[in-house]
Amino acid sequence: MTAPILVFGWGNPSRGDDALGPLFVERIAALDLPDVECLTDFQLQVEHALDLNGRQRILFVDASIDAPAPFSAEPILPAKDASFTTHAMTPQSVLQVYCDLEDAEPPPTWLLAIRAEGFELGDPLSEAAQQHLDLALAWAREWIAA
Repeated sequence: MTAPILVFGWGNPSRGDDALGPLFVERIAALDLPDVECLTDFQLQVEHALDLNGRQRILFVDASIDAPAPFSAEPILPAKDASFTTHAMTPQSVLQVYCDLEDAEPPPTWLLAIRAEGFELGDPLSEAAQQHLDLALAWAREWIAA
């Protein structure tokens, strides 16, 4: 059975604060919530549209150098963009692929962008990013319970 809530984080754990997405998902998974499925990957891909099937709500999570501190969380909608042909798809593009495949609107979806400071290969998570992660997790626990 498909869990009604999908939490999907992406990023590279070897690149400093780019680990925020996977770390966030790891911590949510540790809560062992019955209605939540957690997935991670290095980047979003066309195939991830299939992971949206049967969901009631979706939360995409990524590190962002452009997000305000500590994070931003906002609903997103499907959007056709060129990212499906590039190395890094947007969550909006994944939603659009879902619409195209299923001939249906996707479930309500949010993007949680956690403020990041640096993405250097081999760097650990920054102290600021750790604080932002903790605050984003507190917000997410409320979002999941809603």
